[in-house]
Amino acid sequence: MTDAGAPPNSDSAGQAGFSLGAQPGTPYRVLARKYRPSSFDDLIGQEAVVRTVSNAFETGRIPQAWILTGVRGVGKTTTARILARALNYEMPDGSVKGPTVHMPTLGVHCQAIMESRHMDVLEMDAASHTGVDDVRQINDSVRYAPASARYKVYIIDEVHMLSTAAFNAFLKTLEEPPEHAKFVFATTEIRKVPVTVLSRCQRFDLRRVEADVLMKHLANIAAKENVEIEPEALGIIARAAEGSVRDSLSLLDQAIAHAAGTVKADAIRQMLGLADRTRVIDLFDSLARGDIAAAFKEFRDQYDVGADPIVVLSDLAEFVNFVTRVKIVPATADNVAYGETERVRARDFASKISMRVLSRMWQMLLKGITEVQAATRPAAAAEMVLVRIAYVADMPTPDEALRMLEQNGGGS
Repeated sequence: MTDAGAPPNSDSAGQAGFSLGAQPGTPYRVLARKYRPSSFDDLIGQEAVVRTVSNAFETGRIPQAWILTGVRGVGKTTTARILARALNYEMPDGSVKGPTVHMPTLGVHCQAIMESRHMDVLEMDAASHTGVDDVRQINDSVRYAPASARYKVYIIDEVHMLSTAAFNAFLKTLEEPPEHAKFVFATTEIRKVPVTVLSRCQRFDLRRVEADVLMKHLANIAAKENVEIEPEALGIIARAAEGSVRDSLSLLDQAIAHAAGTVKADAIRQMLGLADRTRVIDLFDSLARGDIAAAFKEFRDQYDVGADPIVVLSDLAEFVNFVTRVKIVPATADNVAYGETERVRARDFASKISMRVLSRMWQMLLKGITEVQAATRPAAAAEMVLVRIAYVADMPTPDEALRMLEQNGGGS
């Protein structure tokens, strides 16, 4: 990964995110900006997008408009800038004659494009420019040839925020733009974009990044920053980010500052208000055995050290889901994003607990989390949820109860 905003051949060591020897007065750059991808090789978890774009560039089948969609922090705006850079990639010696995805070094226009200051690559935030007048300005300017680059590229972020009139004003330009103009749209709400616009664009769905991929990415960045971090801590951050690279880097930034040294899993849990995963598993074990007294004690111990009742129940639901997935697909337990203890005990629970019990625990936890969120005393509400789960954990389902009655008569 390279710093998208760093000048060519610059030494980024002085910009280290955690360095006690940093030069005084050096402006700090957060990790999410410092390690922002500047080429397709730097994008992680988006292999399908990279392969499609690469094939399109190599065969000359470049569309006039792209629309990028996905959850926050997966690289929509970054990919749009990389596309603009690839479309306009030129070397000072003139060796590159057309668009290319192979950009080993910074070209003539690359630095300005990645810093959003190139006059031929225009970025617009549709959240603050929603009206038809803003689109009319684009329609007027698109007719003119680029000043210095190969293509005029219009990047419109959060395009779903445009008004209906603004979308309609875009249609003709999108359908028949000049040969020198390209459009790249980014949105988190693809369903709010009119189908008339979607039909004129090539759509790419940027997927959430898998937790194990995020862990490797975070480990590489931690090594570059000279920060020691436990593998379990990396797993906690990767899962908490829910597939968002930007969220994971923001959490890593916060964790480095919180730990002020070696980043340990316990420090991450304390920072995020999470309960110890081992203690969550112990709580699950008590509920599965129907031991409400042990479950109460474990929950209170976690609550007393600062764990949020809602977070405890959410972690418990996550572990129920993990055990269920291990029961259905045993290979799920090989995911390194989960700790060794979690994987070993999940296999053990999956072999002992029936699917009906797991399903019932999941349903009760989902309903219970909603109740705790609305309760004036969350801890007490959470305890009542645990009581319900423990008392019905080993109870038969209605169809099993009827079958037992039929087999044993009234004695059951």
